[in-house]
Amino acid sequence: MLSSDVVIVGAGVSGLAAAHHLIAAGVSVSVLETADDPGGRMATASADGFRLDRVGQLLNTAYTEPARTPGLEGLTLRPFAPGVLVHGADGKRQRAGALTPARALASGSLDQARLSAALARLAALPPDRVLARPERTALAALRSRGLPPRTVNGILRPLLSALLRDPDLTTSSRVADLALRTFARGRLAVPEGGAATLPDLLAAGLPPGTVRTGIRVRSVATNLVTTEEHGDFACRSVLLATGARAAAELLPGLRVPAFHEVTVIHHATAEPLPWDGSLLLDADPEWPVAHTTVMSAVDPTRAPAGRSLVTTTVHGPPPPARTVASRLARLYDTATRGWELLAVHHTPEAVPAMPPPHDRQRPVRVLAGLYVCGDHRDSNTVQGALQSARRAATALLRDFGIPLQSHPEPVLPVAA
Repeated sequence: MLSSDVVIVGAGVSGLAAAHHLIAAGVSVSVLETADDPGGRMATASADGFRLDRVGQLLNTAYTEPARTPGLEGLTLRPFAPGVLVHGADGKRQRAGALTPARALASGSLDQARLSAALARLAALPPDRVLARPERTALAALRSRGLPPRTVNGILRPLLSALLRDPDLTTSSRVADLALRTFARGRLAVPEGGAATLPDLLAAGLPPGTVRTGIRVRSVATNLVTTEEHGDFACRSVLLATGARAAAELLPGLRVPAFHEVTVIHHATAEPLPWDGSLLLDADPEWPVAHTTVMSAVDPTRAPAGRSLVTTTVHGPPPPARTVASRLARLYDTATRGWELLAVHHTPEAVPAMPPPHDRQRPVRVLAGLYVCGDHRDSNTVQGALQSARRAATALLRDFGIPLQSHPEPVLPVAA
């Protein structure tokens, strides 16, 4: 029987991050993963020199948790152009979230000035003040704040849909306000090399043999993990770091939330497509595209030289390929007949839903010896997954009687 101080079930971002926190405190750890590779939903496929994300998570340079996570010192973020570019239902484009209120007013747009002022006020608020606001759905909150309908429907609704991956904006207004606050304080970004770079760095930084893949866990107890074909693992504590549904199967009684589904579509162009690195939001509800970008203009490592990678996100099931191609032709103002469809990744349970009332810090300690972490215990972002991992590791170390250590917070490099 194999043994270690802690067995972590699940080698996604949260489980790998928790392993780093525990090992840094001198605790021995085994991480068991069902899949053949670590990473979970932060997966990136390779095809003909292209790097294709499966779920397409958006990060932000203002995220604090990656810098607090050991093992991510080598992570480089590739930021989008400031703000976002919005393609309105009237066919006109406008950039949002990139101007100060004074510059927005000087540009002659009163609506943009009001929006910039609202974002600036939100960016300056401490998180506790944001969380003290009345809670309702994000859509109800937007409609109650006195902003012009064209600003709500033409900018904020598609922006929040992209940030929350929730087209109907049923998410808690507090979560939505925190997402807007983060957006206003930083820049949207992606990991250089693909989403899988983040879990790959975490896995590579662990001692050899820590992560064991291809192992299906059958049951868990506070001191024992039973697998289907690889025997039992004795331990002092167990940390479930799987998705919400898998965690509830191993630990009946855990709540399984609703989920938002996402489809990510990748096209290759025969020649480079000129683009300024913007994230382009489609504000026309008649079309299925949520947002799109020339990903290789944001992160050149994702496409071979001389070609472009266009990555498009749909909130829902895959639409007809012709419908997407037709819309992209309009959004990019170019013919798409020669584009090559590289992949269509549909994830029915891409992220947990966060309707009101939403507890951003759901308990990670079930009882002494049994813990749970993941984006379903916090917010459905990379920031939330990493934060829940740190909270779970902290609770576990406290029960072990190990003094908590403070670590310097390195600054993550951001590529120009």
